[in-house]
Amino acid sequence: MLHKTDNDYKIMMKHLLRYIFLVLLFVGICSSETLAGPVSWIRINQLGYLPDGIKVAVWGSKETAYPATFQLIDSITSKVIFTGSTGKAFGHYGPFNQTMRLDFSACKQPGVYYLRVGATVSSVFRIANDVYAGAADFVLRYMRQQRSFFNPFLKDSCHTHDGYTMYGPMPDSTHIDVAGGWHDASDYLQYSTTSANATYHLLAAYRDFPRVFADHYAANGLEGSNGVADVLDEARWGLDWLLKMHPRENWLFNQIADDRDHHGMRLPKEDDFYGKGFERPVYFCTGQPQGLGKYKNKATGVASTAGKFASAFALGYTLLKEQDPAYARTLQERAVSAYVMGIKQPGVCQTASVLSPYIYAEDNWVDDMELGAAALYNGNHIEKYRQQALGYAAQEKVTPWLGADTASHYQWYPFINLGHYELAKQLSGAKKQMVINYYKTGIDRVWEKAKTNAFYRYIPFIWCSNNLTTSFAIQCYWYRQLSGSATYAALEQANVDWLFGCNPWGTSMVYGLPAHGDTPTDPHSAFSHLGHYPIDGGLVDGPVYTNIYNKLLGIRLSKPDEYADFQSDLAVYHDDFGDYSTNEPTMDGTTSLVYLLAAAANEGLDRAPGKIRTYAAGAVIRGDTTRKELTLVFTGDEFADGGAVIRRILKQQKVPAAFFLTGKFYANPSFQPLIRQLKADGHYLGPHSDQHPLYCDWNKRDSLLITREQFHNDLAANYQKMAALGIKKAAAPYFLPPYEWYNSTIAQWTKEEGLMLVNYTPGTRSNADYTTPDMKSYRSSDEIYQSVTDDASHHPEGLNGFLLLMHIGTDPRRTDKFYNRLDALITALKSQGYHFVRINELLQ
Repeated sequence: MLHKTDNDYKIMMKHLLRYIFLVLLFVGICSSETLAGPVSWIRINQLGYLPDGIKVAVWGSKETAYPATFQLIDSITSKVIFTGSTGKAFGHYGPFNQTMRLDFSACKQPGVYYLRVGATVSSVFRIANDVYAGAADFVLRYMRQQRSFFNPFLKDSCHTHDGYTMYGPMPDSTHIDVAGGWHDASDYLQYSTTSANATYHLLAAYRDFPRVFADHYAANGLEGSNGVADVLDEARWGLDWLLKMHPRENWLFNQIADDRDHHGMRLPKEDDFYGKGFERPVYFCTGQPQGLGKYKNKATGVASTAGKFASAFALGYTLLKEQDPAYARTLQERAVSAYVMGIKQPGVCQTASVLSPYIYAEDNWVDDMELGAAALYNGNHIEKYRQQALGYAAQEKVTPWLGADTASHYQWYPFINLGHYELAKQLSGAKKQMVINYYKTGIDRVWEKAKTNAFYRYIPFIWCSNNLTTSFAIQCYWYRQLSGSATYAALEQANVDWLFGCNPWGTSMVYGLPAHGDTPTDPHSAFSHLGHYPIDGGLVDGPVYTNIYNKLLGIRLSKPDEYADFQSDLAVYHDDFGDYSTNEPTMDGTTSLVYLLAAAANEGLDRAPGKIRTYAAGAVIRGDTTRKELTLVFTGDEFADGGAVIRRILKQQKVPAAFFLTGKFYANPSFQPLIRQLKADGHYLGPHSDQHPLYCDWNKRDSLLITREQFHNDLAANYQKMAALGIKKAAAPYFLPPYEWYNSTIAQWTKEEGLMLVNYTPGTRSNADYTTPDMKSYRSSDEIYQSVTDDASHHPEGLNGFLLLMHIGTDPRRTDKFYNRLDALITALKSQGYHFVRINELLQ
């Protein structure tokens, strides 16, 4: 998480990013294009590309001429790695008069690259199996910031008095406890429809891709692991609130607050403008039109909301029945009761407004009931649910907006039919193929139009177009999983790439992701605009049709349009607080993105050759836990008293090790003979920063204490001092952060340097060998030795894949030096069948 002052730096860098790489790379070279300003651009996925995946960038030009070839270039060696044909010219799209797809999928070698077409170059990007690692957890930051009741980001409470009932079987204005859940977007309304859908996506992401998620936060959203994946903690926050909104068998509530919330930008607090103190209205699901003012919605039933509740509760039951049986039983009961309400009151349950016709005008409901029935079948295998799901599926085979030019706001919600995926997995033979074909038909409708432009784009530019893009990419992914066919893989990837910069504006649509990319910095959000807080992970609405934008009221850009060159008669996007139509983040779109990014990260793990890694906040902290292999890691900054002893033992035991040393250590003349000996022995010698700065706050890990420029300069200085001793950067791609303390932003910056961030494996006390008797955290060598050997013997996974960290030297005040126990430790671990391997073997 950035400090407030870092936002100014980030904004400045964003404005320069489009030109800086070109200047650095071709300084001194003059061309007509650089003198007059660029006329062509290369749009890439800023997160990077999977080695075995589809890798395509888009070249766009203001001119009509087009090149025949392009080059993929190694950013470190400047060597041309691949030359490809630009292929078909797609012609005009948006601001460009000519566009082409640059397909470099044939290059599968991990590395850091850029693309060149004539004098035009892209920004650098990575090809690696871990380009999506940690991204889903990063996006979860936004969800914690959206929490109502207790907000862990602000470490304060809000909306604690919710709320008073309207339209219910009880007298209006009856108090009911429904505090909790998530704020819907940058306003503070809370909708059951979006919250239930969000909860389902989080649960499904955990169910389908559990190994990609970390545990860095407690259930209340504050920092501190609790033995539960953070994504499951967040999903349970949603479930807890949904239970409050369906407190009895026949009671179901649809929303908290209404458009009176649009009172003005403010940080979340106790709102007092609803006429009943700090309470907000809570609307009961009646199945009839509602609206406390001039405007009424067109509700016809309850099923659209009830089905969403049923699916979230049923999946929650399936995932939690072992670890929390009592809670899970409640979820199962409420899943059934919500589903029954949907059967009794078929139809749509739209949201309500007071001051304006501001509603989520949902027009479909059978998809929600299909998902609810399929989820109930998964939980108890009662055949009637599967048969009912099949019946609902046949009533809406294809989500209506697929292939259409436009739709009303949230008219077809969720934006794809999630039930088809759950149902198809339960079926076999002709019935399964029938449901799979429902997905295929919808994808075909988009593909027939998308394949005519270089971006493979045919998602309508309506409000929340990014939400539709994310959902459609998920439908393509699910079709690929169900059918085993890669027919639409390029279309699927194009939609993912669009979200992260392969679009006319060249910007990622996710705040802060990637960390130093071109991403939103001025969203329509009170957190960022008033509080100057970063809203990490928030997926903004995305571009809208220009004709829609021109008709909107109340939009006034607060600064010159940095994307003016890329606006067109087709669509506009503004990174400006004043544009609520394109640059407002939404909670439900962000949770869909959690699922999509988790799927991508999981594919990276599946495709990684041979071994599985464990990540924490974007850093690799463990190798393959199925093999009895580990790597000894030693760090050093100002002390090297154990160097000779450690080197002798490693040589005698024939054990390789990894040494991460600071620039100060490498530059110390008295340490340099040891460094040369370690190098000659074949040990890995890597960077540990130059001056050993603390990167982020000890108590608020998301808060950076260093800028991107300071990080780069310090790390570059570390490598310069290594180079003076004959250690090339190419031979030292792993970086261990100073103090072993970092966050996901540091991990992303490390990726952008072409390096891999690594850290020690937690679980033993080996890293406490630096402590001195005056410290509360002091551990004797006996305690350390026992903790390592106990873990090796008694933990189910032992030390498999461990990066076992110690120090090459310690403060003289510690006389009980643990390196004197190294020989005994290695012997003991060898006797238990452990093999010591080089760090590249452990993490390859």
